[in-house]
Order: sequence, then structure tokens, then C-alpha cells
Amino acid sequence: MKKLMVFAVLFLSITSFAADADLADALLKASDRGRGGLEEGLEWTANIETTENGDTSSREFLIKAKKHDAFVEALKPAKNKGEVYLFNDRQMWFYKPSLKKPVSISARQKLTGQAANGDIASTHYARDYTPTLEKTEDINGVKHYVLFLKAKTKNLTYDQIRYWISDKTKLATKAEFLTLQGKAFKMGYLEYNNVLSVGGKNIAFVSKLTIVDAKFNQNKSIIKYTKPQLEEHPNAIFNINNVTR
Repeated sequence: MKKLMVFAVLFLSITSFAADADLADALLKASDRGRGGLEEGLEWTANIETTENGDTSSREFLIKAKKHDAFVEALKPAKNKGEVYLFNDRQMWFYKPSLKKPVSISARQKLTGQAANGDIASTHYARDYTPTLEKTEDINGVKHYVLFLKAKTKNLTYDQIRYWISDKTKLATKAEFLTLQGKAFKMGYLEYNNVLSVGGKNIAFVSKLTIVDAKFNQNKSIIKYTKPQLEEHPNAIFNINNVTR
């Protein structure tokens, strides 16, 4: 009888763990859609306003994304115009007119202020991270699932993330970007006031991501997303050999 009880408890624990894992996967896939993680080609403009140690600056980019690739072109300021960031799956390249050819860079390198290179393109967390459901939490009267995300490879923007996803919208509203030791070094806050029409249905698309230094919250970068639209892009624009042409 005791063995049967132990087996029953073990079976229920395994079943519950599997259900939590499936839920975490589903939530992460759903939340990616609101941050550009779509099969369809996309295009949008991103303006990054940065405050760092009392100084302010801004940069503007045009992003063309398709699945796991992205072509990011610097528009402003004038001194950066013509710079290109190319995402080929998990590989990232940088080019500017003074270079003979693109150079390999890391997604976690600083782009401007608190924003890293990898923050500028689409989010594919469901592919890049293994999620674990930690708990649920109430934020302003809305139930949120809190996921712990662990990077599947070493060349991602962040090693670990704690991610809050709304039960109501299935969109991420908050993130803690963690060191390997589990300490938060940046915080992220997301808003979704853009709308995309995908397959005849309207879906919410990110309009603002605020990234804040966890220790010095006066240091922050605000990414504003404007003019999002579905757009078919030829594969050629994501080919590194075509960047300098």
C-alpha cells in the first residue's frame, strides 16, 4: 500500500512538472509574437533615447526582420548613418562605410546606454531559452506567470532572464536580466500600443521597452517602436556578402 502511495505521489509530481513545462513553453511562444517573433517578414523603426550619467542622446534605426534574421540600418544621428547590424540566426555582424568588410560582433555588446546589440532585433526567446515556471504574481490586479529563462547557447544577449508574462494578454510586461550568479543587473519594462494585422487577426506589437540599470535607475535606455508593418523581404538582404554592395 505504501509503495502504491509513493508511486501515486511521484506520478502526480511528474505530471504536474510536465504540465508546467508545457505551459511555460506555450507562454514564451505567445509572448514572442508581440516582440517580432513571427514567421512573416516585418519592418519597423526604433528610436532609442538614452540617459547615462546625466547625459542624454538618441539613435534611430530601421529594422527589417524575417524569421530569425534581421537587417538593422542606422538612420540617426548623421555620424552613424550607413552603419548596418546584420543578424544571421544567432550570428551577428557589423558594417560601416569605413570598413572593408563586416566584422563579427556579440549580441551582448553595448549598443547605446543600457541597450545591447541584441535588444534591437526581434525576440525569439522560445527558441533561445529554456523556460521554467517559477510562480504566479499579481501586478496591478492582473495575474502574471513568472518564468525563469536559461540560455541554450553562450552567444545570446543574456545568460538568464526572469520574465513576467500576463495571463490576460499572454505578453511579457517585465524582465530581470540576470548574471550567471542570478543577480539582476538590468530591468526591462514593456508596453504594447502598436497593432499588427496577421492572418486577418489583429495582434498587439511592442511600442516601448525601457531598460534600466538595476543599481543606478537614472541610467536607462528607452526603445520606442513605430510604424510596424508586415513586409516581405528578399533573402538577399540578410546575406553578409551583400552588405557592402
